[in-house]
Amino acid sequence: MTKRVILMTGTPCVGKTSIARLLTSKLDALYVNLTELAIQENLISKKDKKRESIIVDEKRMRRKIGEIIEDYDKQDIIIDGHYAVNVAPKSLVTYVFVLRRNPVELRRFMEQSGFSGSKLWENLAAEILDICLVDALKNIDKGKVCEIDITGKTAEEAANEILNVLSGKKTCCVGIVDWLGKLESEGLLDQYLKI
Repeated sequence: MTKRVILMTGTPCVGKTSIARLLTSKLDALYVNLTELAIQENLISKKDKKRESIIVDEKRMRRKIGEIIEDYDKQDIIIDGHYAVNVAPKSLVTYVFVLRRNPVELRRFMEQSGFSGSKLWENLAAEILDICLVDALKNIDKGKVCEIDITGKTAEEAANEILNVLSGKKTCCVGIVDWLGKLESEGLLDQYLKI
């Protein structure tokens, strides 16, 4: 049996976890949340007090992910985390789904989730400047990277779009959004890009 290792990445509040969990259910897959795994397996190298986040030992995490993939006996494994492309063994990755959300909508979601100050602006800048997409393209073969714009979509709609890519009904592609150009043309860039 050929395993499919599916990475779900994107900036905070784009919907990675909701969509990954929904896909896990639809595919009867194994779900791996990188943050939860790092805490459970003590794969943390240090804590970033300024950003209130953990810094993962990527080498140990990569080894653990490799073990999980090898030991799991079902076809699909979904790995959820904004740094998934940095820790999943590249040779085992089948697809990377980079979830994208319009920064105007994303800001609303982030503020509702308690993001503020530099943490809000850094993450909005990451979305506007395509950081997760660039990381994916830098670390994984381009043909395996799929950009999905989930602006205004429910988790169900986004999951179905991903299922269409997995089944071959839809083509995997990148370059579908230009948040920088959109915000600039709407005169909103200074309100959203503040780093």
